[in-house]
Amino acid sequence: MGISTVMFDLDGTLLPMDNDEFTRGYFKLLAAKLAPYGYEAGPLIDGIWSGVAAMVSNDGSRTNEEAFWARFAQVLGDRVFEHRPVLEEFYAVDFKAASRFCGFNPAAAETVRRARAMGLRTVLATNPIFPAVATESRIGWAGLTPGDFELYTTYENSRHSKPNADYYRDILSELGLSAGECLMVGNDADEDMAAGQTGMQVFLLTDCLINRENRSLDLWPHGGFAELDRYIESLV
Repeated sequence: MGISTVMFDLDGTLLPMDNDEFTRGYFKLLAAKLAPYGYEAGPLIDGIWSGVAAMVSNDGSRTNEEAFWARFAQVLGDRVFEHRPVLEEFYAVDFKAASRFCGFNPAAAETVRRARAMGLRTVLATNPIFPAVATESRIGWAGLTPGDFELYTTYENSRHSKPNADYYRDILSELGLSAGECLMVGNDADEDMAAGQTGMQVFLLTDCLINRENRSLDLWPHGGFAELDRYIESLV
């Protein structure tokens, strides 16, 4: 049976980037936004990373948004709730400047649109550690629109994070899909290839490869967008 759905990672997959360079630039913008409110860069960034860790370890009992804010407040105090509108404004406005820390590959949007033209369902399976407004901006930087995807995961609508396979199971449940009819495409050998644990098919995009354990790429179908396009066609 052929696939019905292609799930795409965003950062480093549809949106080319050096993860470390992007994170440094994004955090610098965030620190500048919150400095006037008494937040020092070091503790602020520690608080953000601690909140991310809470989302990554989320057991599904609450949304990632709830997990983040509970941990963020533990680290920096309840004053963060008073300044939550400032952080929300950052992601809606100032965060757009972080596009300069990313690349652009027109082949990414072309692949998504080609899949849709073939009648496949498309999902943006980006690690749901950002608010929706920030995810929507990053979709735009990749030359796409939120409407190009049936679902895009955010910290508001998700209860697990990569590399937890339950993150992928949640998407399957939400959309009424079986694992066998889905292909997950991503650049991270740990976070994205974890979809294979559910029975989903996977493809490792190597343009901005993250392979922390230096595992053999022969474990998965892999390559650039030209190879991905051919692989998708072979599965339909």
